[in-house]
Amino acid sequence: MKPIDPQAVQRILDKLKNESLYLHLEMTTGAYASHFDSTKFTASTFLKNGLVRFTEGSIAGSGPAYRIGLKTDTGWVYSEGLTHWESDGNDTLLTAGYDSEGKLVVGLQLGKKTF
Repeated sequence: MKPIDPQAVQRILDKLKNESLYLHLEMTTGAYASHFDSTKFTASTFLKNGLVRFTEGSIAGSGPAYRIGLKTDTGWVYSEGLTHWESDGNDTLLTAGYDSEGKLVVGLQLGKKTF
């Protein structure tokens, strides 16, 4: 994955708008962090292959971390802290946020095929 280029990511979001897509969304502060240090607070979210169709998709932020918001007919999907991305150019957008140690903290992926 490479550091986010917001203009390139926005072009992919525009291309995927109004399509039926699979969504993979995850966030973690370190799911097992409390096993090693009981003072650490653990939080996580995981959704794999949820169906979504968005009418508006945008990337915002000044870097190095960005946020993506997807407006659906019934609400919003929102992810913040994204630092890296890749795409096949057509059917898939992968974005991720890594901490200073290179560990995954957040991920948002969209695609026409399951993950």
